[in-house]
Amino acid sequence: MPGTVTLVVCTTCRLPGADPAAPRDGARLSDALTAQGVPHRQQACLSACARGCAVALCAPGKFTYVQGGLDPERDIPDLLAYATDYARAPDGIVPWRSRPEVIRKNTIARIPPLEA
Repeated sequence: MPGTVTLVVCTTCRLPGADPAAPRDGARLSDALTAQGVPHRQQACLSACARGCAVALCAPGKFTYVQGGLDPERDIPDLLAYATDYARAPDGIVPWRSRPEVIRKNTIARIPPLEA
């Protein structure tokens, strides 16, 4: 992950309609990121259960974004592209049209920087 950006992955998330006996989709997302060498922090719950898989992107002095609806088998390239653009944006705000579609359609929250 570029610079001081932290990617937080909810490891307890499930995609809508997921088999409750199957491994958690959020844990699978975390495992896939680890396998690709992508640094991230695991979090037991981001309270976005209806919108799993959920992640948060945060950095000092930047808005924090909570994203949901991520499929660990399909959306990692889009998530990483967005994280790169987020790292480059001085305030963390990536222009809406520049965001991958899965990010545009599944933003749960934009939280102001704590330093503001």
